[in-house]
Formats: sequence, C-alpha cells, structure tokens
Amino acid sequence: MAGRTLYDKLWDAHLVCERDDGSSLLYIDRHIVHEVTSPQAFEGLRIAGRKPWRAASVLATPDHNVPTTSEQRASGVDGIEDQVAKIQVQTLDDNCDEYGITEFKINDDRQGIVHVIGPETGACLPGTTIVCGDSHTSTNGALGALSFGIGTSEVEHVLATQCLAVKKMKNLQVIVTGSLQVGITPKDVILAIIGVIGTAGGTGYAIEFAGSVFESMSMEGRLTVCNMAIEAGARAGMVAVDDITIDYVKGRPYAPADEHWGSAVEQWRDLKSDSDAVFDKVVELDGQDILPQVTWGTSPEMVLPVNGIIPDPQTKTGVERDGIIRALEYMGLKAGQAITDIAVDRIFIGSCTNSRIEDIRAAAAVVSGKTKSATVKEAIVVPGSGVVKLQAEAEGLDKIFIAAGFEWREPGCSMCLAMNADKLEPGEHCASTSNRNFEGRQGYGGRTHLVSPAMAAAAGIVGKFVNVNDL
Repeated sequence: MAGRTLYDKLWDAHLVCERDDGSSLLYIDRHIVHEVTSPQAFEGLRIAGRKPWRAASVLATPDHNVPTTSEQRASGVDGIEDQVAKIQVQTLDDNCDEYGITEFKINDDRQGIVHVIGPETGACLPGTTIVCGDSHTSTNGALGALSFGIGTSEVEHVLATQCLAVKKMKNLQVIVTGSLQVGITPKDVILAIIGVIGTAGGTGYAIEFAGSVFESMSMEGRLTVCNMAIEAGARAGMVAVDDITIDYVKGRPYAPADEHWGSAVEQWRDLKSDSDAVFDKVVELDGQDILPQVTWGTSPEMVLPVNGIIPDPQTKTGVERDGIIRALEYMGLKAGQAITDIAVDRIFIGSCTNSRIEDIRAAAAVVSGKTKSATVKEAIVVPGSGVVKLQAEAEGLDKIFIAAGFEWREPGCSMCLAMNADKLEPGEHCASTSNRNFEGRQGYGGRTHLVSPAMAAAAGIVGKFVNVNDL
C-alpha cells in the first residue's frame, strides 16, 4: 500500500464520515471569524434557536472594514465613516459578546488581519483543520494544517455543528529545487509558480509545497506562499512540519505548553508526506531561475520577471489573446513595453500576504536613508496586526518609513481591497504587496501590480519598477 501525503493524513485524522454522494463530513478544530461573512451566519443561528457548538474554538477580529489612520482609530467603531462598514464591525462585536466568543476588537493590541493573528497567537496549529469565511485562509497551511476558506452558509454550519460537508481534493506537489538568488523573496517564488501553472493550475487540488527552497524558507515566507495557493486555483496549500514550524509555534499564547508541549511536538513530527506517497500531479521549478516578479495584467498569472517585456496579444490565439487585449486596455499599457517603464502612483505594503514583521523589515531596509519619489502620490505601510505594529515600532522601523516619506498606519486589510477608506482612484497604478490584481480590486478603475515588499519599496523610491537588487 502506497504511503500517504500530508493532505491525506490531515484529511483522515478529521474524517467523521463519508457520504454516498461523494462528499464527506470533516471535523473542524479552529474557526476564525471576521465582520464581513459572519453577520448572516450568526443571524441564522439566532433564527434557528441554536448556539455555537464550541464557542472556544472560535476567534474573531474585524479587519476588512477597519480604518487604518490613527485619527479614525482613536474613536474605535465610531471612527468608521462608512455606515455599512460601521454596522458590520459593530455587529461582530455584538455577536461575539452575546455568544461568549473571544474577539480582538478594533483597538485591542492583538487586533489584525485574520490570517495574521491566527498563526502569530498560536490559535492556528500544526495538524489542525482551520476555516474562515475568507478564501485566503489557505495561509495557515504553512503550519502543516488543513486550512481553507468557506462561504457564509458554511460559516453558520461550522458554528452550529463544528463540522463541514466537503469533497476531498486531489494532491498536487509543487517542488522548487536548488536555492534562490540574492534578493528573491517568497512572494517572487509564489508569483513565479502561478506564472508557470496559471490561476487554474491548482483547481481541484490541495497543493503541498516541497523542495529545498521551502525547506530553508522562514515560516513567515511559507505563510506568504500558502496565502496565494488560492490564486493558483487551489483551495488549500500546505508545507510539511519541521523544526522551523515547531520553533515558530513554541511559546505563542494559544500554543500547547508545559507537559502538553512534548506530546504535541511528537505528533506534529509525522505531519509530512511519506517517502512513497503518490501525488496526482507534480510540478517542479528551479529556484535559481526565479527573478523579482511583477504582474502587468489583471490576473496573478499575468506576471513577468522585472526585466520582462509585456507580451504582444497578436502572438497568441483565442481566449488568451482576447484576455491580453482586455488587460492591456484596462491597465493602460502597451505590448512590447518594458516592466521597468511602468510608472507607479501609489505604494501599498501590507495585506494578509505581506504584512508580517519580516515583510516590514525587508521594505524598511530598502527605503532606509532614501526619500520617496516626488512622482509617487502616496506610499502606505500597514502592519498585519497590533503585535506586528508594536514590534516594528520597537525596532524603529516606523521611523525609517516616516523619514522616507512613507505613511505608517494602523493594522487592517487596508488597500488590499476596496472595502474601506484606502482605495485607488481610476487610472492609478499601484505597486501592491497584496494577492489579487483583478479589475477594481483596489478601487474602481485602479491598476494593481503585485510585487514583494522590497520591490514595492523600491518602486516607491524610484517612481517606477526597478530590480530591487540594482537599487
């Protein structure tokens, strides 16, 4: 009998039952909740006369709608100007108070983006199943967990039953061998992977990221990679547990401690694919071939190395050609244009992809001693949580950004998506460390280019895209 993949092991450990229709019932260990997808779910419980099955498994925080300027945050929920956003955040507070759910509220030092606070508090652990009403829940798979996003009706179902009806995915292994060149980041790695397999390459699969590049990658880097597994079409991404994982988890507030730590680590050590495990599909890249990446179009798969040239749609056919034509028109770019000729109007360093302390440090290292380009209208740095913010300030990173003309903000989703006050204006180009560059993602008519924190910082200094290693 062939060995099992990491995904198979996580699935088997949480399988409650299999159904005749091909679906299965999985037990859910941890449920993370925010203000956008939870109001309807809690109202559904209330109407049905139910209560959360295991309230202690739920951790909540507002993130999508919270303002990121200090002036607005000083007033708490009352500082939210958009009335719909204010109602959503207040409703989350009310629901958590009513049902006894732990919530890091808007001005709690632990508040932040759901996919940042889960790992950093130890609420998300190796070997667990984790869900949230947000597709980028795949982030937590970096811990050796089975973690994925769910819809609003499923949020209610998990609250009520602690289980979820799902169909098992196939196994895809993405191997990146060798080592990375100097200055190449985890964000460059995942963008390069998406550039190879496309945004549908992982559809129907759970992706396990393997190979020497991931084995030597920091936990924060792995979180970045798994965060964007969803952009490759997969519902879940994961990395096997090793010493890097265990060292990261140890000592965190919700992690096992004292006599429980040893037994937990012993179980976690098996959270890796067996040597004879069979994957349904394997993709392999050489880490040495990866250069700093920049998206030029309206899909994460429309990505090139920083020294690349925007493709000519006339060299393509059918849907691919039509897609390039539409993307060029929306982005205001031309075929044959060099990536380094693209000027940027705004810089956004943040989001659940790249707002951890490692990301903030990388960006600060680039801007240190330099000044924002006069052609860049705004450059904002948004830490992923209050914990990250406090650590960055303790290291003096906020002062580096401010001295360079960048804005240092309060934690939240911010300009990742147009659900709060931080938005692009029509036609503006943004160097963004976020995860999606769809039409209108950062604001109506806004033009998003996905890059690493270092590349975004470099663009802020020069006013256009450059190879950060040349700066």
